[in-house]
Amino acid sequence: MAEKIVSPGVFTKEIDQSFLPAGVQAIGAAVIGPTSKGPTGIPTVVSSYSEFVNLFGGKFSSGSGAYENSYKYLTNYAAQEYLKYADTLTVVRIGAEMTPAVATVNNAVETGTVRSTGSLTLVTHANNESYKITQGTTEVTFVAQTNPNNDASDNSIRFFAKGAAIANTAANLATEIDAVVADGTLTGIDAANAGAILQLSGSALGTGPNGITFATASTTAPSEFGTTALSKFTMAGGANSSTAETVFTLTTLSEGADQNSVGPQGTNNSLASGSENNIRWEVTSKNENKGTFNLIIRRGDDTSNRKSIVEQYNNLTLDPNSSNYAAKVIGDQVFTVRGAGGIDPFLQLSGSFPNRSKYVRIAVAKNTLNYLDANGNKRVAGSEDSLPVVSSGSFSGASDGNLQHPQQFYENVTDANVQGYNLGVAANGKNAYIDAIRLLKNQDEYDINLLSLPGLVDNHPNHATVLTEAVSMVEDRGDCFLVIDPVEYGQSISQATAKAESRDSNYVAEYWPWIKIPDNDLGKNVWVPASTVIPGVYAFNDRVAAPWFAPAGLNRGGIDIAVQTERKLTHANRDTLYESNVNPIATFPNAGVTVFGQKTLQKKASALDRVNVRRLLIASKKFIASTTKFLVFENNTAATRNRFLSIVNPYFENIQQRQGLYAFKVVMDETNNTPDVIDRNEMRGQIFLQPAKTAEFIVVDFNIMPTGASFPE
Repeated sequence: MAEKIVSPGVFTKEIDQSFLPAGVQAIGAAVIGPTSKGPTGIPTVVSSYSEFVNLFGGKFSSGSGAYENSYKYLTNYAAQEYLKYADTLTVVRIGAEMTPAVATVNNAVETGTVRSTGSLTLVTHANNESYKITQGTTEVTFVAQTNPNNDASDNSIRFFAKGAAIANTAANLATEIDAVVADGTLTGIDAANAGAILQLSGSALGTGPNGITFATASTTAPSEFGTTALSKFTMAGGANSSTAETVFTLTTLSEGADQNSVGPQGTNNSLASGSENNIRWEVTSKNENKGTFNLIIRRGDDTSNRKSIVEQYNNLTLDPNSSNYAAKVIGDQVFTVRGAGGIDPFLQLSGSFPNRSKYVRIAVAKNTLNYLDANGNKRVAGSEDSLPVVSSGSFSGASDGNLQHPQQFYENVTDANVQGYNLGVAANGKNAYIDAIRLLKNQDEYDINLLSLPGLVDNHPNHATVLTEAVSMVEDRGDCFLVIDPVEYGQSISQATAKAESRDSNYVAEYWPWIKIPDNDLGKNVWVPASTVIPGVYAFNDRVAAPWFAPAGLNRGGIDIAVQTERKLTHANRDTLYESNVNPIATFPNAGVTVFGQKTLQKKASALDRVNVRRLLIASKKFIASTTKFLVFENNTAATRNRFLSIVNPYFENIQQRQGLYAFKVVMDETNNTPDVIDRNEMRGQIFLQPAKTAEFIVVDFNIMPTGASFPE
């Protein structure tokens, strides 16, 4: 509200022009590839490698015996190296048509009168052979005759055809028994066996006052229906067998068989092939007076005596009006990829409550609305029947989809089998990779500055199709850099340079050769492509310096985890590679394995043919886009333009002070915001940059002077 000024005087007020809108949030890399567990096709942000392992798994082995040893996916190594020096990583797990595991938790309510079912086998019958059936006080005799008379006056003797065709005899007997037994029904006839099989079901089989028994006419021995013509008739007990109803279902957030039930329970309630990636559920207690129960999620390799609890939820209810409603506490949301396989896939969220559990989501089938009244008593009698039974179980029904077995790992990756996926077939991984890439194209949703697809090599035709999609994505975004591998393990320098020369982009860089790194989890060294560890080099460079410094050389390009490279490069080898824009990974005595190049794949010589300059532009564009979006829909006046300058100028001054720029200039005034520009609802600015260049070639002249020569100062 404007200050009211009436009489003369001096009036002061404060105008705060130091306000800066929120800057760029934490921006990290993205990695696309298979993992041992986790949500498939859903970009997920992790902030540490331990969090990555919890969500996406670590090493794995096959309980079916398909693999002799344990393995880890290249995605794991990329995440581990990058998160050593960075705080944010977006992971997209590849899983071709995988499905999650599900567990059903039931109550113990009897939903109807369900009885056991028995069966008997009929063969031929001799003339006048008699049988007796008894139910309670009702007793009826059956007699086999050539010409059966079904009109017995006392209705206590019935007749059926003797020696007839088995199916006909069975049908006649079924009709007669069904007519006599008031509380039982003959259902089903199977004449394909030696005799016809009659299935009898009812609410009073077996024992008790109304139990049904069969005997010959000369004995009342139960469970026998004739001693010569019929086999034993096995009767189950006559008590009710209740049918439970589903209270809720639990679905793993992870997809694939690695969280599936793995075999029957053994000694001490242990799973036969349980692993740390399997999970189990258990309802530990319930309170029928309050309508509450406890639920725990356990690791699949624990036992009843030594439970390994990963999550625990106490005093859950099925009352939607309660703060402890199970769906609210655990979460019931799920992302579904819509438009999969198309040009514009997107994620659609269903469910009402965000997922707080890291392992499962819940779908409640039986709500107990307002379980307690105002006095704290059960509002509806019998509502306790909707609570789950105190019990435990494992998950089942998950599928690995189109994952190939055996999977090819490390240096054995082929065009048709890259860690279990065939990128030449849409349903076997190609669509999964392309969908993941196209999802990450959404700049508003996914703020990333680097992308890696470890395991995919440009030399494999099927892989190259996916990599081309990735190149198009980073170029369309204009704020993300891509690292790819030119060739598979065991190829020559000429093959590596040929692949690099086939592409032209300043948003992409290639590195070679492959690298051997140790894996302490597996207890061995493994071969990995360069794209697995290069993101970690970039992260280290940004941590100790800035994106506009070259992620190369002995100061910032060291790969400390490397044991060796596939090939030790000579200076001539490095020259050949660098001329074709392949960044060499060199090995130096006492210095180890080091990235010794920082070219992009741009063919034309310019400042943007260097990685540090492209990453300077990426960082600058991200900062300006993030901070100046608050000016959108503001009036295009000098005040608004000055706000823009007050944001941008200090940023580039800081970069200049930190050796990223030689000089810069920002113009946003009446010269580029003319009346016609303003009338088009545009606000225009121009930024002129002189990027700092790296000293990649240090040339020192040694001048040999004669004795007595003087040296100029």
